[in-house]
Amino acid sequence: MGNTKKWSESEQRLLLTILQQRFEKNETRHVGLKWSAVEERLLADPGKLWSLEQMEQTGGEPDVVSYDKERDQYVFFDCAAESPKGRRSVCYDRAALDARKAHKPTTSAMDMAKEMGIEILTEEQYRNLQQLGEFDLKTSTWVKTPDAVRKLGGAIFCDRRYGQVFTYHNGADSYYGARGFRGALYV
Repeated sequence: MGNTKKWSESEQRLLLTILQQRFEKNETRHVGLKWSAVEERLLADPGKLWSLEQMEQTGGEPDVVSYDKERDQYVFFDCAAESPKGRRSVCYDRAALDARKAHKPTTSAMDMAKEMGIEILTEEQYRNLQQLGEFDLKTSTWVKTPDAVRKLGGAIFCDRRYGQVFTYHNGADSYYGARGFRGALYV
């Protein structure tokens, strides 16, 4: 993870203010959760704050979507209306990127997520996100692909069209200007 960035008090405060405002504006995403508890966790782990800054800077608009009792952690997802702009036009993973002979994208979704210190949403997480609103009406999002599919050269992605959430497949080496990825971060 590249989360060695030194945080000034003012930079930390600014990000926390943005996250708190989003948290308060979208209370239906996290019913029963208190911002003060989330903030306490974030202040205790600057690496997670760095990852949230990366999510924010790439257009993800991260917000708390749940509390995982088993892991004793708050869960942030990218909640931007469309797939984050700063994370589009990427193929699925490093193997797919390396396999491309021409017109390679600059990186892959899995590599970028690792660098940011986040996980790509699973299909189940993506569908859970869609219960909180309508996302990806114009874009699509790579999701964690089962190993059996990936071994055959494919990868899966999701979007929302016609009031439904759809899961599709594509070659893992494909990339499009309207396809990116959404991340999850556990704090």
